[in-house]
Amino acid sequence: MTFLTVLFLIALFVIWKTFIIVPQRQACVQERLGKFAGVLEPGFHFLIPFVDRISYRHEMREQVLDVPAQICITKDNIQVEVDGLVYLRVMDAQRASYGIENYRIASVNLAQTTMRSEVGKLELSQAFSERDSLNENIVMEVDKASDPWGIKVLRYELRNITPSRNVQHTLEKQMEAEREKRAEVVLALSDKEATIAESEGQRQESINLSEGNKAARINMAHGRAQEISLLAEASAFSIRRIAEAIQKPGGQEAVKMQVVEQFIDELGRILEESNVSVVPSELANIQGFFEGVARTGDAVSGKGVRR
Repeated sequence: MTFLTVLFLIALFVIWKTFIIVPQRQACVQERLGKFAGVLEPGFHFLIPFVDRISYRHEMREQVLDVPAQICITKDNIQVEVDGLVYLRVMDAQRASYGIENYRIASVNLAQTTMRSEVGKLELSQAFSERDSLNENIVMEVDKASDPWGIKVLRYELRNITPSRNVQHTLEKQMEAEREKRAEVVLALSDKEATIAESEGQRQESINLSEGNKAARINMAHGRAQEISLLAEASAFSIRRIAEAIQKPGGQEAVKMQVVEQFIDELGRILEESNVSVVPSELANIQGFFEGVARTGDAVSGKGVRR
């Protein structure tokens, strides 16, 4: 029984070494007597016992490798800690087996060195704002270097860019100063807009006042013109009426009496306001004076009639 058991186990071992099933997600590298014999695709395959063997198994799906954090120095001499993720896929199982000892470790180390080099080309502010271009440059450099290994670097993602504590403290102060600056700018712009609005209001008020004064003066001028026109019409009407009254019987005598009365009134006013006393030497002169006044009134009334 022991002998039969040993034979059965040997048969199982031979069968195990003779047949192999490759999963869909893998590719197996076959060696025959230690020499590369081919790449076994997914499916069922037959091997020669003790002659053929599977030396490497490769994951053909996209793989994600963690790139550990490392210290980098930016262009402006600021120390930052950077880590990321690299995405790759095995494209050629033969080269991935014989082109490099361990493509995963090699890819991670290459991504680290490339990342350090690319970060050193940028200032700290650029490293934060230009992540996409930084990722593209790292992918291009790593993919170029890893092409002989039979792998394809699909993309690289920077995960964290962490400055030192002193740099963070300095950046916080800078951001606070920048916020205060923006606040002062906003306040200055608000004051400027308020001043402009106030000046525009004062300007509009002055324009409205000047327009109102202009309209008032125009209205006053129109009123004055109408007043003058009405006074002129009234004066002309009164003059016509006086002229018509003079032409009637007794009109000239009335004019004479009016002139005499006005003369006496004016003479009395002058004598009251003057400090000089005027005493006529002869009463006849007074009579002659009144007769002269009467002749003057006749002359005035005659001119008015001729007109």
